[in-house]
Amino acid sequence: MAAAETLSNRSHSADQLRVAPGGEARDHLGPVNPLAAWRSVARTNLIAVAAFSVVVNLLMLTMPMYLFQISDRVLTSRSLETLLMLSALALAFIGILSIVDILRRQVLGRLATKMEALLGAAVLASSINNARAGEGGTIHAIRSLHQVRGFISSPVMLLLMDAPLSPLYFGVIFLVHRDLGWIAVVAGLALALIALINQKATSERLGQAGLHAAEADAAAESLARNSQVINAMGMLSESILHWGRRQAPALTVQSQALDRNFWISGASKFVRLVAQITILGTGAYLALNAEITGGMMIAAAIIAGRALQPLEGLIEGWRSCVQARSAYASVKQAVESFQRETPKLRLPKPQGRLAVDRVLYLPPGSKEPVLNGVSLELAPGESLAIVGPSGSGKSTLARILVGCLTPTAGKVRLDGTELRNWDRRQFGEYTGYLPQEVELFPGTIKQNICRMRDDLPDASIYEAAMFSGIHDMVCQLRQGYETALDRGGGPLSGGQKQRIALARAFFGNPCLVVLDEPNSNLDAAGEQALTETLQRAKKRGVTAVVVTLRPALLNSVDKVLILRAGHAEAFGSPSDVLHRLVRSHGGAGGDNPEQPRRIESSGR
Repeated sequence: MAAAETLSNRSHSADQLRVAPGGEARDHLGPVNPLAAWRSVARTNLIAVAAFSVVVNLLMLTMPMYLFQISDRVLTSRSLETLLMLSALALAFIGILSIVDILRRQVLGRLATKMEALLGAAVLASSINNARAGEGGTIHAIRSLHQVRGFISSPVMLLLMDAPLSPLYFGVIFLVHRDLGWIAVVAGLALALIALINQKATSERLGQAGLHAAEADAAAESLARNSQVINAMGMLSESILHWGRRQAPALTVQSQALDRNFWISGASKFVRLVAQITILGTGAYLALNAEITGGMMIAAAIIAGRALQPLEGLIEGWRSCVQARSAYASVKQAVESFQRETPKLRLPKPQGRLAVDRVLYLPPGSKEPVLNGVSLELAPGESLAIVGPSGSGKSTLARILVGCLTPTAGKVRLDGTELRNWDRRQFGEYTGYLPQEVELFPGTIKQNICRMRDDLPDASIYEAAMFSGIHDMVCQLRQGYETALDRGGGPLSGGQKQRIALARAFFGNPCLVVLDEPNSNLDAAGEQALTETLQRAKKRGVTAVVVTLRPALLNSVDKVLILRAGHAEAFGSPSDVLHRLVRSHGGAGGDNPEQPRRIESSGR
């Protein structure tokens, strides 16, 4: 039943949140507020858990009351009937206690699942947006969501619900005897003071450990992405040392915080046991003076232990509380960031007129621009090749053209509308993009070509495959379009993956296509298919931008942009631009006359 509810919630979230190419999400039925929905669900469920906790804590008095009755009534009256009646009542109350405790745990478990179902899509969408803006943190945000989910269904959460009910037990002890009640209250105050000391002594160090651990996790993820290079070049030991330099501070600070927590936890246990012993000793003294009975003494000691147990448990589990609080802050920040994305007006399908006006891009934390004052303009159906040496900003410009990066200054317009003012899902439907590092999604070739959409006919997939010239290649595979791909794109080769990604870029008849080194892994047949695809795109009126390092494509484009150190060195038709570049550099005495010819011949 819980699994079915989980799937239903996830399906509902998926229907509400559509994650568009480029990483933004929109509600196709209207604006949604995941945090408000979560708070409403959490409020209702936590009230239910609180009510269950009251019942549980009342029923926890069954055992001490049972012992009290046996000691003071059964043993003195020697009545078997009374013993049987009390035992039956105690068993009934214990059974109810177990059922209610199971129910409150079940409610917390389902609440944890609902939290991920309600907030998961928003957290992922926000994380992808941040990654698009160059901030990263996708894995960290999802991991924070999982951490909060685990905390909600953990025993520490139950202790948080039980701790406010400790005064109930103190009141019962006062009913037994006033002196015993004050002993319990003093012990409770001592534990509260210890908890405050624990918070002051460990919170800062646990926070520092979390920051160091996040850096170490980021380093580990980077190493995992480069596992093939590490294995091929024998860099395993150096890679582990690289990760260890970041992990060591996290372990050191965390160990220091845990040492403090262990000592403080030991002190809290000492206080609780001393309190129980004191209550037993004082109770025995009061029993000798005939102020209370022996059963009341035992019951008071047990109830005192129950009253102090949640406080002691919270001290031991304080680390989990701190980590969960920090994780929830990350989740909340991600969802609020997602909510700040306002819905955009849906515009008519663009013709493909692209204008770049004095674009400047500074990477986060850098003062050196990767692009500086780049301008260009393409009419609908025109094609552009971007060439230049490595590090000149070609791929950065390509990512800016499709909205993957936001320029620091300047504007990029599609049909006169700035990219930031387009609805991301709508813009993605009209745009195709093939990145420099080709990544295919786990799934079938069919799902990769159609961008994971299931609301379009198979004819559109076939059309994209034929348009990009990959239909025959796919048909040669044993399972054709149903071939399942793993996370790395296997069993396809690098060239095959690039051609599948090319078909994905042209899926849905886009008006603008940006291809970043689309022929880097292609053989002669694949490169010929790419050239024919660009020719078909020109006939269809698709505006195409190609980042290339090979001269073959320069003869099939309308314009060429040469970038050097982030500046547009030349822009125009291939013959004019390259001829002017060769002539200007050839006459410059201080420059190497062979350099521009290498650019012309190699596309750099």
